[in-house]
Amino acid sequence: MRKTLLIFGLILTSLPSGCSLAPKYTRPEAPVPAGWPTGAAYKEIQAAAVAPTASELAWQEFFTDKNLKQVIEMALTNNRDLRLAALNVERARELYGIRRTELLPVVNATGSGSKERVAADLSGTGKSMTVEQYSVNLGIIAWEIDFFGRIRNLKERALEEYLASEQAHRSAQILLVSEVANAYLTLAADRENLNLTQSTLDTQQAAYDLIRRRYETGLVPELDLRQAQTRVDAARVDALLFTQLVAQDETALNLLVGSTVPSELLPATLSSVSQPKDVSPGVSSEVLLRRPDVLQAESLLRAAHADIGAARAAFFPSISLTAAVGTASDELSGLFQSGSGTWIYSPQVVMPIFDARTWSALKITKAQRQIALTQYEKAIQNAFKEVADALAVQGTIDEQLSAQQSLVNATTETYRLSNARYMKGIDNYLVVIDAQRSLYVAQLRLVSLRLTRIANQVRLYAVLGGGSDSPKSTEP
Repeated sequence: MRKTLLIFGLILTSLPSGCSLAPKYTRPEAPVPAGWPTGAAYKEIQAAAVAPTASELAWQEFFTDKNLKQVIEMALTNNRDLRLAALNVERARELYGIRRTELLPVVNATGSGSKERVAADLSGTGKSMTVEQYSVNLGIIAWEIDFFGRIRNLKERALEEYLASEQAHRSAQILLVSEVANAYLTLAADRENLNLTQSTLDTQQAAYDLIRRRYETGLVPELDLRQAQTRVDAARVDALLFTQLVAQDETALNLLVGSTVPSELLPATLSSVSQPKDVSPGVSSEVLLRRPDVLQAESLLRAAHADIGAARAAFFPSISLTAAVGTASDELSGLFQSGSGTWIYSPQVVMPIFDARTWSALKITKAQRQIALTQYEKAIQNAFKEVADALAVQGTIDEQLSAQQSLVNATTETYRLSNARYMKGIDNYLVVIDAQRSLYVAQLRLVSLRLTRIANQVRLYAVLGGGSDSPKSTEP
């Protein structure tokens, strides 16, 4: 008995030194340039370097509009997609807990009893008899001793999948925060466009009424009246269109938030929304390696490495142990009396000789590693493109806004002058219509560019990894 316990103890102490057959993981080189793009479109990057990075700004600090922050808070609480992502994290954490405990033996206490009638032909005495047996045991059943790291590699895979699910949750939060902000800003812009269109409609209706009175007195031809009517009808169509868009924007925002947003939190116009803070991309594209989607892809790559280790372990012997100590007696009252003790020690070694499936399984895991590597590299390349595109907009949007504002000022003056010349009979009404149409289009374009500027600030913050909670650094 002592010898058995000694052997059992030696096995337990040898477990930490078991080997792992998984290939050593080394982070692959990022398949993108080390620095951000340069050129005319990116000339504002250096100027923005004084701003904080996305990782230094919580979304509560990045967004400065009080109502928008309340709407985002509602979305983080009620959005169903984010709730599903959080539940997936919880599920992955518990699966990892199961894999981790497989390294430990399962100890069970069992009790049994039987009473059997033995026929005379089968009994040792030649007489029929009744046999009773009772036992109580404490032991381990078929515990696999992980000498070659199969279970440890499966545990590592479960850990990396759990970490990947955490990063997926962070990505879902970043996406939700940016989508809610964009939906909020789009609603604000469409409401401003609706106000602009309604103002234009009122102006055109007033001009039409004036021209109609002049037509009725014979001062202007019918052509002027019909031309004025076309502008009224066009403005009415646009007003109805933006009314429709505002309603759809509100529905989209409510869907993202997961509940109806109170009317007092909705923006009146784009001009009424406070702009978010500027963020800096830093001087190196290495910041992309901290994006949640890239970290998720890297965790899955690590999991693929662990899979290879588990597949390689299938080529080596499998060692398991069954051991128990207890007491047995032919009477229930005699279970714990002197001399009733029992024990069993049964190690088992299974040596694989030929199983063609193991080779295919190993090849599959190697192919999966290449797939995971490709997906990791693709995630970095997509991240680089998203940041570069946002930086290109950031580097040019201010000049676009300046030029568009100058165009609006010029067309406003052109419309004023052409209208004055028409009233004096110098020009025909077609000149006025052309000037008014140009002014209206320029004003809509100005609102669109202002929306692009603010939305791009949100996008740059998101693609640089801003908007999520800090990742956990410890195992569950």
